[in-house]
Amino acid sequence: MSEGTMQRRAQRDDQREMRTKRPQRAARLNRVLVCAAAVPVMLVAAGCSSSDSGSGDQAKAGSSAGASSSSSSASASPTVQAAAYAKLPQACGVLSKKTLEDLVPKGPKGKEGSSGDIATRTSCSWNSLDNKGVKGSQFRWLNVSLLRFASDASRGSGNEQAHAYFLKQVQEAKSTAGAKNTTSQPVAGAGDEATTVRYDLKKKEGDFKQQTVVARVENVVVTLDYNGAGLAGDKAPDAGELAKAAEQAVKEAVASVSSANGDGGGSGGTSSTGGGKAPASPSASASKSASPSASASKSASPSASAAKKG
Repeated sequence: MSEGTMQRRAQRDDQREMRTKRPQRAARLNRVLVCAAAVPVMLVAAGCSSSDSGSGDQAKAGSSAGASSSSSSASASPTVQAAAYAKLPQACGVLSKKTLEDLVPKGPKGKEGSSGDIATRTSCSWNSLDNKGVKGSQFRWLNVSLLRFASDASRGSGNEQAHAYFLKQVQEAKSTAGAKNTTSQPVAGAGDEATTVRYDLKKKEGDFKQQTVVARVENVVVTLDYNGAGLAGDKAPDAGELAKAAEQAVKEAVASVSSANGDGGGSGGTSSTGGGKAPASPSASASKSASPSASASKSASPSASAAKKG
């Protein structure tokens, strides 16, 4: 076979092989392109699915958080019963002229105690010295203090705070240093609760008969201190009579609280729904109201000037 014939045969074989392989390469290329196009579609679909799922979860989480926040807000705002009384009467005017003449017959005009807020705390005191010359003298000292409590979400209702303070005042009277023959008894008809604490107290001026009557009417506590002594050789007064006079006086003071708040001033009863009802929001002075007034803490002692006169 000639060399030319062999070259032509080789060329024909190459062309035949190329025609056979070209469709195969085209088919493989098509499959690659199809797969490459399918991958982004799947990724987009997966991304959309993930995004939709996240949005749903976030919506549910936001809804739950909102409900939780609403629930927390509701529980963080507890309500307390509104205080019954919004103000106090003038302390030097809680007792009638006749009552003052009976308790402190020789007493001057009452002396009002100092107070930063007379709507929350107020007090007044009187003293009397009946000088009988060589026969001695009779000394009397009277103090009335009033303390009002406002309702507060953290401290409780005005009534609850007043009750706690009432108990504290009674206990302090019972625990007076140097007191002898201490007794206590409840008092009827003087607000919601009332107690009289009686004891003897010996001082250099003489033997004093002390009566402390503590009464609570709603959110107000009235503390009345009344003591008497026979000075310069005069005999000591009758403790029973002093106690009776003090209990009658505290009923007047309790009635004056109701009257000052527009409740008609009925003696010794609990308050009705009058024009003086206090709002539920606490006053700024309520945070200081748990401490007794300065005058009440000194109530067991007569004034120094009165003792010197004896």
